Amino acid sequence: MYHRKPTIEDVARQAGVSRATASRAMNNMPGVSARTRARVAQMAEALAYRPDPAARALASGRQMSVDLIVISYDPHLDWIGGHPYFGRVIAGMMAALEGTAVHLQIHVAQLDKAAELIDSVARKTTAGAVLVNVTPDLAVRFRQRCPQVVSLNTPAPLVPLVASENTKGAYTAVAHLHRIGCHRIAAIHGPSINACATGRRHGHLDLIQDAGMPDLAACGDFTREGGYRAAAQLLARHPDVDGLFVASDLMAAGAVQAITATGRRIPDDVAVVGFDDSIAATCANPPLSTMRLPVEEMAATAVRALLDGDLTSSWLSSFPVRLVTRQSTDPTSAVC
Repeated sequence: MYHRKPTIEDVARQAGVSRATASRAMNNMPGVSARTRARVAQMAEALAYRPDPAARALASGRQMSVDLIVISYDPHLDWIGGHPYFGRVIAGMMAALEGTAVHLQIHVAQLDKAAELIDSVARKTTAGAVLVNVTPDLAVRFRQRCPQVVSLNTPAPLVPLVASENTKGAYTAVAHLHRIGCHRIAAIHGPSINACATGRRHGHLDLIQDAGMPDLAACGDFTREGGYRAAAQLLARHPDVDGLFVASDLMAAGAVQAITATGRRIPDDVAVVGFDDSIAATCANPPLSTMRLPVEEMAATAVRALLDGDLTSSWLSSFPVRLVTRQSTDPTSAVC
């Protein structure tokens, strides 16, 4: 029985770990295995140890944070928090950080400034970083400087990864269009440098090859404006298009505007399927059928992996995607 207020040293001794390890475990910092974290928590509970937040802040000397690094392909994007995809990434990360002493720091750069940003953040990151749209070479470069990193949906050699089934999802989306009777199916893809766009492009190609259909496609750069332009071009070149797979909901929202501007009806004349299941899908007119991408869960998983500290170069967490049907392919669907 302790007759004085228990200290972190007491907890560490009872748990059989160093003071530094016990402190990291109690503060939900990276570098501690789940098993050790549980043992430290058990000993702290047994000793009725309660950390002093003020003393903890003084002792640490700096604020622990997870860094979100986003490389944007849209030069007109002012704030990623309002973007249908990036906003969901932030929401998932914040949910995983709730109740911890770790904060979120957000960094955004265009592709030409990406290397500079990678080097800058890698030098000073504390709890680690989540990479979004960071090219494989730069992801490897970051991990060489800081091993506590997770890439979101962009595979890179020896870099921990949270991934979704982009190729399979795109195949499912195009198969749905074919199944409901579309025979001239076009596609709008994202930038070729983006891993998600590449995976979805492969899924589209796989299905049209299986079905014996031509490759009718354009690039929309993952922006609403790009989706509008791409859809307008495709309809001008191929006026008999009756189905459209769009590799993101934001592009699909622009495509819907372009289709209806020609007097065509959705889905009677052209059926549309997007990808992401973001607010852009539910707010489109008509609401979009889309592939549900669990962005928040993926981002939260990446953060928890950083906090647990058990990351290895082969660490991988994969998430399935699923079809959600709405009025852009099924006019009988209820409005969500």
